Amino acid sequence: MKIIGLTGGIGSGKSTASGYLADLGAVVVDLDKTGHEVLKQREIKDKLVNEFGSEILDGKGDIDRSRLGKRVFSDKGSLLKLNAIVHPAIDTIVREKAEEYRRQGVKAVVFEAAAMLEAGRNWQVDEVWVTLAPEDAVLQRLSTRPNYPEADVKARIRSQITNEERIRQADVVIDNAGTPEELRDKVKIEWEKLLERI
Repeated sequence: MKIIGLTGGIGSGKSTASGYLADLGAVVVDLDKTGHEVLKQREIKDKLVNEFGSEILDGKGDIDRSRLGKRVFSDKGSLLKLNAIVHPAIDTIVREKAEEYRRQGVKAVVFEAAAMLEAGRNWQVDEVWVTLAPEDAVLQRLSTRPNYPEADVKARIRSQITNEERIRQADVVIDNAGTPEELRDKVKIEWEKLLERI
């Protein structure tokens, strides 16, 4: 079994690419969604409130991801503290899922994670695949989505590692400066190469 870590900056097309990989036969696990589930764990929530204060909670007493994001994505130190709290719990889930899929005889598992490289989690995968897009394309794509003001998008881009650093750590680079159809074709080519390696 090959474990692929699919990562990339905000708006780079990694979720679209993971959807294409699922269509091609990969088992895809969205670790960002897993992270959202981890935020609901009592122990994690308590640690986050102790670290960042009760202003990160919503009216029901749950973690408000938007408030937490505003707090951590403008400050690298806060982002490191967040990662130190949530990543051990995510690591446990990754290990369990990888073992489960190995037992099932799955050929390829894709762990999609926005901050895999920033968090130093590439040791969990056999290959790192990175989607890239220029900043102007990212801003254009996200301008059509609600809750993505340009200032917030730029702050998130600045909180992430550069595309040059992603390329340095990647086994496979997928340039997504073009159309969704072009991205689909590039993903299909890389999938076929992966099957040959397996």
